[in-house]
Amino acid sequence: MGFKCGILGLPNVGKSTLFNAITKSSIPAENFPFCTIEPNLGIVNSEKVIPTTMSFVDIAGLVKGASKGEGLGNAFLSNIREMNALLHVIRCFDDESVVHVDGAINPLKDVETINLELIFADLEVLEKREQKLEKLIRSGDGDAKKHKAIIQSLKMLMENGNLPKLNNFDIEEIKFIESMNLLSTKPMVLVANLSDDDSKNSLDDIKAYAKSNGMNIIPAIIKVEHELAALEEEEQSEYLELLGMDEPVLNKIILAGYKLLNLETFFTSGPKESRAWTICKNSLAPQAAGVIHTDFERGFIKAEVISYEDFIVCKGESGAKRDGKLRLEGKDYLVMDGDVIHFKFNV
Repeated sequence: MGFKCGILGLPNVGKSTLFNAITKSSIPAENFPFCTIEPNLGIVNSEKVIPTTMSFVDIAGLVKGASKGEGLGNAFLSNIREMNALLHVIRCFDDESVVHVDGAINPLKDVETINLELIFADLEVLEKREQKLEKLIRSGDGDAKKHKAIIQSLKMLMENGNLPKLNNFDIEEIKFIESMNLLSTKPMVLVANLSDDDSKNSLDDIKAYAKSNGMNIIPAIIKVEHELAALEEEEQSEYLELLGMDEPVLNKIILAGYKLLNLETFFTSGPKESRAWTICKNSLAPQAAGVIHTDFERGFIKAEVISYEDFIVCKGESGAKRDGKLRLEGKDYLVMDGDVIHFKFNV
């Protein structure tokens, strides 16, 4: 399953530095707008013991008017359309040595700039779709009439400057909305980029915005996270202790990207290989088997399941069987995050 989480924001807010930290890559992260011209792609490990992967994409900075072609314009917007979820980086510190594209620090205004450009681009999509629906309605298409009503609801929200929340729609309506691949409906988490000098930070407005809009916000000193990511494990532990931190904030950011996409992990483990697999939350056992191979879903019989905690405590499958921690589950079993599973199937 290929999942992409895009890192976006205005130019020069810390997107590429965050990307470098997440992926431990070495792409340019210079102090001037539009350093990132092409989207940079990296793969990260989301589990410590056994790896699973998610793609994080560093998207070029957006400026006001992008929906009308300003800056990198449509190239920026087309890159976002390919994403399943978004990490929106906002610069929340003042530093004269670091250029701001608008010349002044205003985190709330920056968020609204990004949101409006996503909305403006989506309104064009909705207008075009509505025109096509008008023709279908005249031909007596009942679904087209329902779809037009959904579009009108979306337009009303967007024209008031609001990002639409899909939880206000039912399942069938959401399917139609998702078919349009709108930018403003993609799940998003905010990353507030701070200075290590707290006197330079301005976080209150953006925290209030996140709370009122039901969005997750993660404060991070991205420069420090980048430094941490470059260290060996022992040095990193010493640096964290010096900073008074239990773990890098980066861990929370990566996990937030995973949760944003409503994903979970299950494991398969045998003599030759132990491996993590990514599934959508609330997947049934046959669907999880199908992630490994489509034939496994079709031929599914049952699943031998051990929780990850029991697998570790019992030191593997044989110990879990001995202690009665292995259980048999059928087609209706809802796979839990961290399950270790051995599938039985006909092929």
